[in-house]
Amino acid sequence: MKKLFLLAIAIVLVLGGAVVYSIISRGLSTHDEPSRVEEVLARSMRHWATPRATRGLANPVAPTTEVITEALEHYADHCAPCHGNNGSGDTEIGRRMYPRVPDMRAAATQSLSDGELFSIIEHGVRLTGMPGWGDGTPESERESWALVHFIRRLSKLTDEDVARIESLGPKTPAQLKEEEESRRFLEGKDGKDGKDEPSHEPSKPHKHEKE
Repeated sequence: MKKLFLLAIAIVLVLGGAVVYSIISRGLSTHDEPSRVEEVLARSMRHWATPRATRGLANPVAPTTEVITEALEHYADHCAPCHGNNGSGDTEIGRRMYPRVPDMRAAATQSLSDGELFSIIEHGVRLTGMPGWGDGTPESERESWALVHFIRRLSKLTDEDVARIESLGPKTPAQLKEEEESRRFLEGKDGKDGKDEPSHEPSKPHKHEKE
């Protein structure tokens, strides 16, 4: 046992030294891709950070149609801005995080136990961009368990599911502006003052691109 303990310490020191060397040589820019050593260390820490009792928990929430629908809506509002409407992590925010937002459809996430996924959602992960959404209430825990069910279904989402997530998710200022311009155009209103245009004048053309 003593030899194993010393070996574990030696491995940690070697990995830690490699990370320190990487930081010194590459800096701390989030534009850089994480090194292989950092990936291994981060995933190991994520695994160890989840209490053993929690890792073995089974999902207590039944995956009913209502639960999945609520989880989809929750995902659209809380998760999609970083993780993407389809769970790929290929978003404006996700590409600029360090470490990168993972593709949750991939084995690295899907191989986690339900308890590990629950812990990540409910409590977050330190030193990453993953917040802890839980507030310690039974309702919060139920929502997190429901999201675990939804994460398991990410690789099977239909085009209609992805479109619904997109429609429910937060809008950027540019998207809100475009939607408002489209609404005014369809209602036959002037984009500047919101008044109805004279019936004898043709409607102004609707353009998305800058002239």
